[in-house]
Amino acid sequence: MGFSLGIVGLPNVGKSTLFNALSRAHAPVSNYPFTTINPNIGVVEVPDERTKNIAKILESAKTIETIIEFHDIAGLVRGASKGEGLGNQFLSNIKAVDAIAHVVRCFNDDQIAHVEGDISPRRDIEIINAELLLADLSVVGKRLSAAEKIAKSGDKKSIKEILTLEKVKQSLQEGKVVRNLSLDDDEKPFVDELFLLTSKPVLYVANVDESEVSGVEIKKIADSEGSPVISICAKLENELEELSPEEIKAYLDELKISEDGLHKLIKAGYSLLDLITFFTGNEKESRAWTVKKGTKVKAAAGRVHSDMEKGFISAEAIHYNDLMVAGSHANAKEKGLIHIEGRDYIVKDGDLLYFRFNV
Repeated sequence: MGFSLGIVGLPNVGKSTLFNALSRAHAPVSNYPFTTINPNIGVVEVPDERTKNIAKILESAKTIETIIEFHDIAGLVRGASKGEGLGNQFLSNIKAVDAIAHVVRCFNDDQIAHVEGDISPRRDIEIINAELLLADLSVVGKRLSAAEKIAKSGDKKSIKEILTLEKVKQSLQEGKVVRNLSLDDDEKPFVDELFLLTSKPVLYVANVDESEVSGVEIKKIADSEGSPVISICAKLENELEELSPEEIKAYLDELKISEDGLHKLIKAGYSLLDLITFFTGNEKESRAWTVKKGTKVKAAAGRVHSDMEKGFISAEAIHYNDLMVAGSHANAKEKGLIHIEGRDYIVKDGDLLYFRFNV
């Protein structure tokens, strides 16, 4: 499993067009709000040439890439936190994803109505952020009331929870998102169990015209929040769908665009969530796996199979670059490029790992 990205935004900003282009899932697209009634989910392989190169050297029969899930979540509108539009149904769908891709419309098109009447990236961002803040305030308020009842009995844990929730409530009331709130180790568990929407990392996606190179206003907002932003032309991405890889490269070169939207989103998503890729391989298959940066090798073994983590003894590790230089597993061993690591070894991006474990 890789990671999941929820595509959110106002109606008619290009979310479903982008989703279709990235996932090839062909969700309904229409010039009406709420075209997407249930969150469509598209599963896409994360393209990584390292997997194929490892497979060549190990003479693997097949390759398996790690994946990214795109969740196309229907458009939010003013008052969603109070049930407007399709309201809390959509807000609850956001809880299922690892991070949020907030699509903001930066293109003009008389054929596609804007739910607010005109193009204003700042206003659109503020509408979505306000609804997420209000939804979180509602959750915190309910939890706070419950904790206050329990605290009357003198329960010390509830007293600490109340202090934490009051801190979170004040931050939300000031328009500050939970992901930017400083919490100590004692406070985090109380907040984590609430799955607050504004605690999720956010990536802004400026949906631009073919002629534009960036969403300048969005970048200013994203920078002020400490969030990344990328520019994608959903319409262009849709046009690329029918082209071969060679044709796509030629087309992008002609437009002086360095990479397509899928690669942009994946790179930004990995960076946002601090993810890295490690590999396993043998004659049957070479496979990519996604873990958090800083993951210890024993936990990485558990990504492959729970038995590997339970019975973990050690791991044989070689970095991708070293394997490429050596040209074969045998040469890498001769050159001393393969090392044995214990459970506290921190997995590095590009590690090829062989796990030793007791069944």
